[in-house]
Amino acid sequence: MYKSRFVLFLLIATLLLGSLSACSGQSSDGEHLAMLPLDQMPANVRLAPVSVQTAYQFATANPDLMEQIPCYCGCGNIGHNSNYDCYVSGVDDKGAITFDNHALGCSICVDITQDAMRMLDDGKSHSEIRTAIDATYAKYGPSNIP
Repeated sequence: MYKSRFVLFLLIATLLLGSLSACSGQSSDGEHLAMLPLDQMPANVRLAPVSVQTAYQFATANPDLMEQIPCYCGCGNIGHNSNYDCYVSGVDDKGAITFDNHALGCSICVDITQDAMRMLDDGKSHSEIRTAIDATYAKYGPSNIP
């Protein structure tokens, strides 16, 4: 009797663990998104909520995509020309990043980046991601890409 309960417990535990790993958010083909390590982020980013941390890590590691993705929070008024600018205000000749604090307090910037991350992980092209971002966020205001 105890042995059959133990076997049943192991079976249930195995099924639960399998279903949890299937929902982990990692792509099934084993590819991972490029992310700048958290220890290379400024202290205010390391202290931010995890969704903000991952948005900073992704945006800074993927300028080729994020410079093509607009932001719709109104940050064009402060000189931002893409969603990338919400995270990075400059990169010097040696590759040192000057971080922008804007996305620390803007959920629209972070949501756009999180959506771009998911779509890239799903295999969408840069143009497909841009089209989806425009369709989803244009209701919040004008694009900051001139």
